[in-house]
Amino acid sequence: MTLTNQNIEQLLQLCKSGNQHAQMEVYNRYYKAMYNTALRIVKDSFEAEDIMQDSFLTAFMKLHSLKELKTFGAWLKRIVVNNSIYHYKKNNKYQDVPLDDVLYKVEDHSGVPEDSDFTNLKARQVLKTMQSLKGNYRMCLTLHLIEGYDYDEICDIMEISPANCRTMMSRAKDSLRKKLEPLVQY
Repeated sequence: MTLTNQNIEQLLQLCKSGNQHAQMEVYNRYYKAMYNTALRIVKDSFEAEDIMQDSFLTAFMKLHSLKELKTFGAWLKRIVVNNSIYHYKKNNKYQDVPLDDVLYKVEDHSGVPEDSDFTNLKARQVLKTMQSLKGNYRMCLTLHLIEGYDYDEICDIMEISPANCRTMMSRAKDSLRKKLEPLVQY
């Protein structure tokens, strides 16, 4: 059986024993999603790539500490998110980042086919507009709406109180709506 035909648990068992081919197969299965996750937070392609690489190294080195191999994808994503936020905060340490800088999830299953050019255009417009939001707004909306974290997890990741999280999320959504209003033409 080739490595590409094995499920993730089998590959991770091989990774634990130091099989580099298995590590490469795991990397190939997850690198695009992890890169995109990092990129949405740090907004720099080169830095996102470095974060992704470091996260994979960390994951492979600490693989023995993972109790359930089935949760590897979520565990790896959490490593990427934590590393991305660390780098984001480090690079923006001396900048005031307003609460309006957050991405908004565009997964509207309203009956329009997902491959529709119109849907793709709307999604690109929303994502582009999200990039113009303030840092903390973009980050909390990205974590919640794109990455799927709940408010409690966002509080832990961003080290903020639940009340601050709710307020930030509400303001971020309002800011995004206001910036999108001129783009909406009926």
